[in-house]
Amino acid sequence: MTQKLVCRLLVLLSIFACAYVRADGSTIDKVYHPYVQLLEKEIEYRVLYEEDSDEDVDGGIRHRLGYGQTISDQLFVEFYVTGTDVPGDNLTLESYEAEVKWQLTEQGEYNNDWGLLFELEKKQDDNVWEASTTLIVLREWLDWVATGNFSVIYEWGSDIDNEWETAFAGQIRYRHNTWIEPGVELYQSQNTQGIGPVLTGLWRIGGGRKLSWEFGAILGTNKDTADVNWKFNLEHEFQ
Repeated sequence: MTQKLVCRLLVLLSIFACAYVRADGSTIDKVYHPYVQLLEKEIEYRVLYEEDSDEDVDGGIRHRLGYGQTISDQLFVEFYVTGTDVPGDNLTLESYEAEVKWQLTEQGEYNNDWGLLFELEKKQDDNVWEASTTLIVLREWLDWVATGNFSVIYEWGSDIDNEWETAFAGQIRYRHNTWIEPGVELYQSQNTQGIGPVLTGLWRIGGGRKLSWEFGAILGTNKDTADVNWKFNLEHEFQ
């Protein structure tokens, strides 16, 4: 069985799963690309602010700080700590997370570029674990880039009902120049439905270092998603 056929089967299985089970909780975060850069190290900071007029929707700011590096020309590992800042309360540590990204194909080898992402998360104050596998697919044509993340998730622990879930995150962007690329992102899961504009960019600062940034406003399209989800991601990559 060829690698190309395996990738096609994985995406079909992920789409099939999404038709039956979807992830609960907000899944608005980041759309991953499939690439791994040899010898690269990274410090990453993400912020998500939920702005909503409905008291039933949890507001606040989620912070995520991570460090990652490549361990081979196909594998990249990263570790995160996540905290939440709810109005009227202090910033609290929420969870720890480890992830491994595996680049399956070389860039441009096939019509689509493929990768897999494995994540393991542990809540700080509860006996709750979450493991997920995400199929990453990216396609380029002319000045456009489309990326899809299909995730299968399992949650377990004494403080939660054990369950399988799935989620989807997608992005399409226009390569205007390296400084700024406009795009649109879409998120879909059981309690998350959102779509909105994003801006991304890359600054090369010499010595093999670069800053990647992303700013977006994801508009909730159902009652369980905040009206506006402001997101900002910053990555400092170095060797």
